[in-house]
Amino acid sequence: MKLLFMIGNAAVGKMTVGQELMKLTGLRLFHNHMTIESVIEIFGQYNGKAINRLRQVVFEEFAKSDCYGMIFTYMWAFDQQADWDYIEYVKSIFEPYNTEFYYVELVAPREIRLERNVTKKLDQYTSLCSIF
Repeated sequence: MKLLFMIGNAAVGKMTVGQELMKLTGLRLFHNHMTIESVIEIFGQYNGKAINRLRQVVFEEFAKSDCYGMIFTYMWAFDQQADWDYIEYVKSIFEPYNTEFYYVELVAPREIRLERNVTKKLDQYTSLCSIF
């Protein structure tokens, strides 16, 4: 099993790059908007506890599966210990299954990210900037 953490700021292209990487590698894509948007649609508002619980179930079930691996996109705030702890927590779910971990950080200038934030691809999923 492989778990690739694709990290970067909002609208840097994590979902887009993840979709292309999925086609090339056979890794499955679990991008952060999947759980965020589902919870907002169901609850009518952002609910961090529900989002984290839903992610946990996906991670636990995927780790036990015979799938080749996963790409997980995440906005990791390196200056926040809670984000470091969360990544370690996710890793702890996969470690019993001899998972190999990889990290990819995407970067783009702010101007590009602001342009990307209003593209049709992101229109499928509410931008994080509009949630907070």
